Amino acid sequence: MKKMLLATAALLAMGATSNAADLAARTYTKAPPAVVAPAVNWSGFYVGAMGGYGWTQSVSIGGTTFDSELNGGFGGGTIGYNWQMGSPWVFGLEVDAAGGSIKKSEGGYEAKIDAFGSVTGRVGYAADAMLIYAKGGFAWANNKISSPTDSQSKTHAGWTIGAGLEYMFAPAWSVKAEYMYADFGNETYGTREIGADLHTIKAGVNYHFGGPVVAKY
Repeated sequence: MKKMLLATAALLAMGATSNAADLAARTYTKAPPAVVAPAVNWSGFYVGAMGGYGWTQSVSIGGTTFDSELNGGFGGGTIGYNWQMGSPWVFGLEVDAAGGSIKKSEGGYEAKIDAFGSVTGRVGYAADAMLIYAKGGFAWANNKISSPTDSQSKTHAGWTIGAGLEYMFAPAWSVKAEYMYADFGNETYGTREIGADLHTIKAGVNYHFGGPVVAKY
């Protein structure tokens, strides 16, 4: 009888141990953690190339405005820096310069913007790999006025404002599309003051320094 009781107790103990192990396994087995999609951080230096098309809607000569459209293509480069501190907002500084042939010729006279650029501040809102931004600041342009008997070049200085869209398509590369308006102010050519505005649309590609831009959080 004693042996039978001992055997029964042993079987009960083994069953209880097995049930406890199963319960512990069910209690402490966790589901795998959710996969977090990578996010893009826009901070750091970048350089790029860009090109596009520019045109003026009017030219001011001696205080009188004429409908006289200059137009043509251009190409150049960009350098800048972005700050993004733990939020979707991105702040930056950008410098660009371009050479081109934005001009109009008529009756032996020609007006031509052969170089221009800007130094601007930039603020944008990032949705992961896409950045929507506005920018504005200082602008300059080199303008040349030619006639059959004379030619003069002046550097104009003014202001610019615009907006664009940039997309990070690889860990250090982005593409952008941008519109800018610039008013370069007036300069004196002989006895006349001449000024013009400029509209530009451009596309560009940027390379971002400082290691991988894509990081997991």
